[in-house]
Amino acid sequence: MVETFGSGRLHYVHRPRWIPQFIASRGRIFAALWILGFASLFVWQRNSLSGGLGLRWPLFPSSPDLWSFPRLRPSVFNLTDFGGVGDGKSLNTEAFEKAVAAISRLGKRGGGQINVPPGMWLTAPFNLTSHMTLFLAEGAVILGVQDEKYWPLLPPLKSYGRGREHAGPRYGSLIHGQRLKDVVITGNNGTINGQGRSWWIKYRQKLLNYTRGPLVELMWSSDIVISNITLRDSPFWTLHPFDCKNVTVSHVTILAPVNEAPNTDGIDPDSCQDMLIENCYISVGDDGIAIKSGWDQYGIAYGRPSTNIVIRDVVVRSMVSAGVSIGSEMSGGVSNIRVENLYIWTSRRGVRIKTAAGRGGYVRDITYRNITLDNVRVGIVIKTDYNEHPDEGFDPKAFPILKDILFDGIHGQGVRVPVRIHCSEDTPVRNVTFRDMSVGITYKKKHIFQCSYVQGRVIGSIFPSPCGNLDRYDEQGRLIKAAVSPNITDIDYDF
Repeated sequence: MVETFGSGRLHYVHRPRWIPQFIASRGRIFAALWILGFASLFVWQRNSLSGGLGLRWPLFPSSPDLWSFPRLRPSVFNLTDFGGVGDGKSLNTEAFEKAVAAISRLGKRGGGQINVPPGMWLTAPFNLTSHMTLFLAEGAVILGVQDEKYWPLLPPLKSYGRGREHAGPRYGSLIHGQRLKDVVITGNNGTINGQGRSWWIKYRQKLLNYTRGPLVELMWSSDIVISNITLRDSPFWTLHPFDCKNVTVSHVTILAPVNEAPNTDGIDPDSCQDMLIENCYISVGDDGIAIKSGWDQYGIAYGRPSTNIVIRDVVVRSMVSAGVSIGSEMSGGVSNIRVENLYIWTSRRGVRIKTAAGRGGYVRDITYRNITLDNVRVGIVIKTDYNEHPDEGFDPKAFPILKDILFDGIHGQGVRVPVRIHCSEDTPVRNVTFRDMSVGITYKKKHIFQCSYVQGRVIGSIFPSPCGNLDRYDEQGRLIKAAVSPNITDIDYDF
């Protein structure tokens, strides 16, 4: 007799007496069938791993120095298999190149994986290949050689027309790839270190004839995953995907000195589509993240927008620039961007949109949600006079279009100026919405929610009190107070 519960009532089910005798008498048969079934499952798993997924059996290699690495590709190599020496002095460029060449021959069989063991692996720049995983063990550090003669020169990006710092070509990146598919850079928090300090010094002393190179740059590529590594001390922008699709950057730490490390942006999606940046920590000497799409007439002609980008669960520090920026190079257009669960601390600016006459293009359909500002000088910035141009060939009447921008859930403390929207008659911003905003301020002055040439609305109660350029609505969507004028100017750069 068995007690059961159903429909809130206690039920009794009578089990036939013959069942225990049957099980007892057939115990050996059940045991034999169970063993046979387990053995069949084991054989099936083995065949599936060795055949269906293309993995070689045994799954884990017998070589002791590979035991700490997961097997993420059918074929796995150690950098030491190609003569690599991780002493911080020996140059390992040839070892990396040989390893990549070996993987390039395995594309039809699922590609291959390069394991970088613990050690200091000095190298000049090298290229990746398709269907490749670069795996950095804990304690593994790839070091960029500091002598610029080892760094190749590349043509300027077509959407920029020239190097960002100098006319003509630019230095390539330490780790580079073009027209690739299915590339993974990951590890157990290993590090790629550009040793950028010598570059920063030469840049400030005007000793460089070409634009500095990024740390990692992938161009015209798709299906990219970068995860569980540390990128630090880039000569220039740290991670620069250019004209790429389907890119994921997850659980990545990006570091550079917050002062005296010029232009060391953390992540710069440039004319990219379908990109996710999540669970990252970024503390650098310029913008933490800067979404770009080309510079003036060259970006307009190239015509590749940055679109469908999600940034979430990121902690950023930028004492020189902003936590997350759009622009100023945005001439190909930027749209459908969602930034959420962002924490910005001890920074000059929180989130910023920067552009200028001559850029053309557009910034539209942008959502900032759940943004926390902690000890930030200026929280939200939209600025349309960022007047840097590649040459005199830009069209001064190519005015960018700014519209459909939502700020929802903006909170924080220690902020001097929560909002500074500085637009112009030629480049106003339209349809801006503020909702659920409460920012503790350090300055008790009147002009702390600053606006010019902005049209939009405030929904519900926000603090501090908004500028008069914006319509005010209650939570039910009823108009409480219409804007005085969208064109009034209330900008004060004294604080």
